[in-house]
Amino acid sequence: MGRLLVLLLFVWLGVNLVKTPADFGILLVEGVTLGLVYGLIALGYSLVYGILELINFAHGDVFMLGSWMTLYIGVQQIGLTDSSSTGKIIWGLALTLVCAAAFCALLNAAVERIAYRPLRNAPRLAPLITAIGASFILQDVGLHQLGPAPVSLPNILPTSTVFSIGGNNYTWDHLIVALTALPVLGLLVWLVQRTRQGRAMRAVAQDQEAAAMMGINVNATISFTFLIAGALAGVAGLLYALYSTNIQFDQGFTLGLIAFTAAVLGGIGNLPGAVLGAIIIGLIQQFNEGLSWHAPGSDWTQSIVFAILILILVFRPEGLLGERTPEGG
Repeated sequence: MGRLLVLLLFVWLGVNLVKTPADFGILLVEGVTLGLVYGLIALGYSLVYGILELINFAHGDVFMLGSWMTLYIGVQQIGLTDSSSTGKIIWGLALTLVCAAAFCALLNAAVERIAYRPLRNAPRLAPLITAIGASFILQDVGLHQLGPAPVSLPNILPTSTVFSIGGNNYTWDHLIVALTALPVLGLLVWLVQRTRQGRAMRAVAQDQEAAAMMGINVNATISFTFLIAGALAGVAGLLYALYSTNIQFDQGFTLGLIAFTAAVLGGIGNLPGAVLGAIIIGLIQQFNEGLSWHAPGSDWTQSIVFAILILILVFRPEGLLGERTPEGG
């Protein structure tokens, strides 16, 4: 069944490539760009799940507030517009990035300290319900700050052409998103694999009691993990706001679930898997919404993504890069 679906998918992509090669190329770039943004969000889910086996449903709303910080700091306080000078855009976005990442990191750590830590030894359903409650609280904060209607941002990122292929223009906004997301992903890999704090995170994820016996401060390590996950959500919120030029108070629910699907697709708790799953989801979304030959269209995007989530949970719950466990089959 799974192989048949994959075969049909490749046939569909192949026919579209032959019919509209130019559209296929630009959608490929847009899909990878969107996938990198989803990847930053998905990594937050995977980091927290890897260390606590907890699905932090408030994570998507932390991402939404990162987009709000972009509006508040970058547009309302610094005054960035589509007519701002290049120098002002560079330092303004750099400052906004730092503020959004720091705000979301501290917010995520506060959620862990207030909502999750007291329930560390409670039945697994308790922190799950608390996570949903925290999500609604943060969503209401976003509603208060943004209002019920979508808020438009100016086109701060330059949209001039970097290069052209087949009559399609590849613009700077795609490149800037990639040049921001990729170093952040590389920094995360270095942090987890090469630093003392990263080794502590991996030790706590493997066995909290053994890590504590080895002198690792488990609570501090978990808080640090939430800080990193929140910072990633803040960066993703900024990039999404700049790329889409549109934010709304409930975007964290939908986009958070899409990023969660990406994390599950790649293998929840597996960091490379989260990025791989996110890029696949980004490509599926863009191809579905942009290709012309038998593409369901944007009305079906969420249904397709969540159908993928159901299929993965049923047929391969460990994801593409995850390892099978006794619990997962």
